[in-house]
Amino acid sequence: MKATRKLLAFSTFALLTLSMAQQGFAASAPFTDLQNVAAKNKIMALQQQGILRGVDDHRFMPDATITAAQGIQLIVSAFQLNIDNIRFIKEPKATDYFAKADNDAWYSNVLIIAANNGLDLPADLEPEQIWTKEQFIHQLMLAMETHYNLPMIKIAPRDFADLEQLNPSYQGTIQRALVLGIAKLDDGQKMHPRDAITRQEAAEIIYNALEYVKAHPGPAESTPAK
Repeated sequence: MKATRKLLAFSTFALLTLSMAQQGFAASAPFTDLQNVAAKNKIMALQQQGILRGVDDHRFMPDATITAAQGIQLIVSAFQLNIDNIRFIKEPKATDYFAKADNDAWYSNVLIIAANNGLDLPADLEPEQIWTKEQFIHQLMLAMETHYNLPMIKIAPRDFADLEQLNPSYQGTIQRALVLGIAKLDDGQKMHPRDAITRQEAAEIIYNALEYVKAHPGPAESTPAK
């Protein structure tokens, strides 16, 4: 089920800005642990744009996995999602949307923004749970398509070696990600949809998504219609 946003009335709620520092990432010089990483140039490009930060001043830790909260934060940051034009009846809390969230955690504002920008996040979301590859791609595609008002296109579904492992609920978004070149299969034509997604995998998918949007510009919408 989709989280329900609270709209209308009252004065504009204090601007909720996204801060990477809230996640514990420190601003860093060029990463020193990307020597053997295939997506090195893409990661460095995102770092230069301020979308990615390291876990400290020098390390990106490309093989580390990401939590749901971290994945959502990446999506919010990459697409510059916000709630600037929404008026709330009361000051929103992360727990208004996600019962298991912590209103005092670094991710609280991120979840509020995500809940109002087209992501298909469940009400019982566990922010600290490790996200799978299919979960990350699904949410990223929904956010990208909604925010940039991308037209629906007819695609020929891709077949791949571990298709049967894919969550049926994610079929549409995953197939679109593959056809559009945002997500890719490995050399064995596998996607590994249920594997925990790593920081380097998430970074490469984010980069590919932004490149697609750049090549197919459309009117952006900071707040999707419901």
